[in-house]
Amino acid sequence: MNPSGPRVVGLGGGHGLAATLRATRLYASSVSAVVSVADDGGSSGRLRRAFGIPAPGDLRRCLVALAEDDDSVWARAFEHRFDSGELAGHALGNVVIAGLAAVTGSFGEALDEAARLVGAVGRVFPATVDPVSLKGLAGDREVEGQVAVDRAGAISQVSIVPADSRPADEALEAIAGADQVVLGPGSLFTSVLAVVAVPALRDALVASRAEKVFVANLRASAETPGFDVGDHVSALASHGLRPDVVVADTAHIPLGRVECRVVTAALARADGLAHDPVKLAATLAEVYGR
Repeated sequence: MNPSGPRVVGLGGGHGLAATLRATRLYASSVSAVVSVADDGGSSGRLRRAFGIPAPGDLRRCLVALAEDDDSVWARAFEHRFDSGELAGHALGNVVIAGLAAVTGSFGEALDEAARLVGAVGRVFPATVDPVSLKGLAGDREVEGQVAVDRAGAISQVSIVPADSRPADEALEAIAGADQVVLGPGSLFTSVLAVVAVPALRDALVASRAEKVFVANLRASAETPGFDVGDHVSALASHGLRPDVVVADTAHIPLGRVECRVVTAALARADGLAHDPVKLAATLAEVYGR
């Protein structure tokens, strides 16, 4: 962390937000994450159905991404996934978060305790304090559930159910106090927009004076067939949020028409499959410094 750096909040979910958090901690003075909890598949889906908690999987990934020592026993243990027996398919960190929630009676407190276990250098907040479902519009057909939305293809709009679900107050305070907000990378509709679709978060983002930066994906996905960077930005705008800056690696995804400031840079890892946190950190720090 850099004591003289900006206060940064990352929004989204999955592996994409984890890469952003690994990047931002290299130049920021403080880092917080606001994470989608609409996942209803895999280990997260099983635990939310069993215990009535928000999906823990993306939260776990973000906690590990913020671990001061990502090779510590707890950081590695949180990512351990059982491959046999009744726990087959579960990540240990997901089970620990569920257990901490049961013991403390507070999902937010459970995340803070989990952060202490892994030695996280920032805070992680769920996009909503209660479990929510993601609803998507695919053509003239509505689908509900993150897995269903992901598989539907050609999604144009998403929303959350219940529509009045709220984030933790601390998440709103983090956005209000941020110098820079970074959205993505990650699945556009089931990660990034799953957070923006929470009305209180969208309102806080619009009201925030922080520089809002969208990190484009390296490629289109099944959710976004044929999308270029401009199409991603248009989808954000249609959900009520216009970024101030777009960061993109145009060697991997076409730019298209983007009606805001664009910063292009080589951001991919050597294998081209994901963003390199060090490269992303240098670009995001430069964006903030301009």
